[in-house]
Amino acid sequence: MRNRSITSIFGLLAVLSIVTVGGLAAQQPAARAYKREVPAELLSQTKISEDSARAVALARVAGSAVKTLELEREHGRLIWSFDLTVAGKPGIEEVEVDALTGKIVSVEHEDS
Repeated sequence: MRNRSITSIFGLLAVLSIVTVGGLAAQQPAARAYKREVPAELLSQTKISEDSARAVALARVAGSAVKTLELEREHGRLIWSFDLTVAGKPGIEEVEVDALTGKIVSVEHEDS
């Protein structure tokens, strides 16, 4: 009887550890499937995170996915620049998000 209780306890602990590890893995951000050019010296100057800027850009272009991302200084402004693709639509949508305010700076369609 005692061996059965110990076995049950170890089984329960094994299940709990698997559930915990699985839960922690689910909380980790997914690997980014796009090309990134984010210089560390510029990243330290941003107030808007990459994730927040990406959400703004994706909300601006419905049904889009990020192809490339750059953090750059353009015309004296620090921007997150996203090249977005839309399934079934040729070319890309370039969305620039101000890295200090989170506001959209520009949206342009670029042909392939």
